[in-house]
Amino acid sequence: MISLLSLEAFAIICFLPQLHHYKYSYSYSTIIIYLSIYIYLSLFISIYLSIYLSIYLSIYLSICLNVFTIYLSIYLSIYLSIYLPICLNVFIIYLFIYLSIYLSIYLSIYLHQYIPYLSIYLSIYLSICLNVFIIYLSIYLSIYLSIYLHQYIHYLSIYLSICTNIFTIYLSINLYIILSRFVIYLSTSMCILLFFFSQSLSLSLSLSLSV
Repeated sequence: MISLLSLEAFAIICFLPQLHHYKYSYSYSTIIIYLSIYIYLSLFISIYLSIYLSIYLSIYLSICLNVFTIYLSIYLSIYLSIYLPICLNVFIIYLFIYLSIYLSIYLSIYLHQYIPYLSIYLSIYLSICLNVFIIYLSIYLSIYLSIYLHQYIHYLSIYLSICTNIFTIYLSINLYIILSRFVIYLSTSMCILLFFFSQSLSLSLSLSLSV
């Protein structure tokens, strides 16, 4: 708008000398009217163009920005989805190789230096720990076994008494049965022997008497 007004002012200044040549044909009032109409039209056109351009540029820029953001988001999503896994895999592989080489070299040097000290320390520590553990285990086992064996001996004595009673009863019954059978067998055998002896004696007596 300011540029248009400046151009109009420049045109008026340039054409002022020519106005004197036409003072007989045109009056100053008509020129002022034309100039005012021209100024109003230029103001209207400039206002219209500014409003139109502002609306057009706002809509166009918003659409362009939206399209650009959409394309940028799609491109970045695709690019990052492809590029990031590859980069991460390569980085992990290189890191793993580096760490494996570094740790192998460092641990070999470090362990080579500290293996004697570590062996001495572990031997002393393990001997102390084992001795303490053996002492605690012996104390615990002695206490536990004394309590447990006392209870076990009590239960064992009860069990043995019951078993001996049952065994004595069973033995007495079996001995009674065996002895009764033996007595019966002995009595029958004695009876048979006495019978044969009496028969033989009677036979011998009868023979002797007959002679």
